[in-house]
Parts: sequence; C-alpha cells; structure tokens
Amino acid sequence: MSKNCMRCLISGRVQGVGYRTATKNKAQELEVTGWVRNLPDKRVEVLLCGDAQQVNLLRDWLWQGPLAAKVNDVACEAVSEQSFAEFEILT
Repeated sequence: MSKNCMRCLISGRVQGVGYRTATKNKAQELEVTGWVRNLPDKRVEVLLCGDAQQVNLLRDWLWQGPLAAKVNDVACEAVSEQSFAEFEILT
C-alpha cells in the first residue's frame, strides 16, 4: 500500500465551528492518521497520512467541513512520510 502524507492549511470560518472534531471523525472514517490544530491566525492546520486515495478524499472533504464552517481556501502540499497511530486533535 502506498502511503502519502499531506499538510493542509484551511482558511475561512473554521475555528469555533467544530471543524477539528469533524475532521477527526472523517479521518477516522477514512482510516487516515495525523493531526489537526487551530493556528493563532484563525486558520486550521491538518497533517494527513495514509492510503493515497483516502488522503485525497479527506483533502477534498476539507473544503466542506462541518455545517457551520465556511471554507475560503484549502492549500495543501505533499510532505515526507510520517507514521502516526491515530488521528489526533492537537491543542
């Protein structure tokens, strides 16, 4: 299985709307590992690792997020492979 890792920065109304929890739930559903965290500039940062197809599905979902979110941009870049046991919310 080919493992891909991707770092994404999400901007818009993405803090205070359950974005991190929804991302964690979707990642677990897709069996993607990594983490999500809020940034001081009101963006959300996500690191996704897993099967390339599943990572791409989660990347596409980041444009949607939970119902209360309003995503303006999702900027992603490939990063070197990393290993995580699960998907976590970082504080």
